[in-house]
Amino acid sequence: MNEAGPSPLPETVLPKHLADGYQMFLSGRFRQEQRRFRDLGEQGQRPKTMIIGCSDSRVAPEAIFDAGPGELFVIRNVGNLAPPYDPDERYHGTSAALEYAVMALKVRHVLVLGHAQCGGVQAFVANVTNPDAPPLSPGDFIGNWIKLLAPAAARAGAIPNPPSAAYMERLARESIKQGLRNLRSFPMVEQLERRGYLHLHGAYFGVMDGRLLALDEQRDAFVSVAEKAHLAAISEARF
Repeated sequence: MNEAGPSPLPETVLPKHLADGYQMFLSGRFRQEQRRFRDLGEQGQRPKTMIIGCSDSRVAPEAIFDAGPGELFVIRNVGNLAPPYDPDERYHGTSAALEYAVMALKVRHVLVLGHAQCGGVQAFVANVTNPDAPPLSPGDFIGNWIKLLAPAAARAGAIPNPPSAAYMERLARESIKQGLRNLRSFPMVEQLERRGYLHLHGAYFGVMDGRLLALDEQRDAFVSVAEKAHLAAISEARF
């Protein structure tokens, strides 16, 4: 019998920081919300909102919106891109997640969440502006994926030389708008939105300052969310 308890898992099995994080989860959130986890396991999930976000490690929707277990159905990909309706026999992970959220989970809201300093946007611009960039090949997964930014780039205007931070931000915001257009190309989304059952949204998150902007489609403008609270948080922050 080993009185000292089990030895730590080797890093080849699970990285130490993940094992440590899981222990913190058990002593914190899981202990506090154990009943909620049990109910979710027994009754299934019923989130009201789906978020299409970026895989970027700095932009976690659950953290930004202070969401608990079972509250958000999240799909994350490079560039928080929502592809257009394109049924064929190829693999469509984001489209499949959308279909499941809308048809099976019956979410009421779908949010496309973009962000500042997006690597996907930067990669698209670099490929367009760099004459030495290698041409995209059928095996270039990222390159082919970020081609979805092309319609947004056409609306964002000419790329300055060299590309500016302001242009990158403009393109990221146009990509959110294009994502909503693409979502509406799905018959199920178009029908449910027209009937008032489903609502589409866009938002833009500032990584460095934590500012959240929501897209007002009627005004074609991004507006601040909880502006007073954000200013108060910024003034109290210690850098």
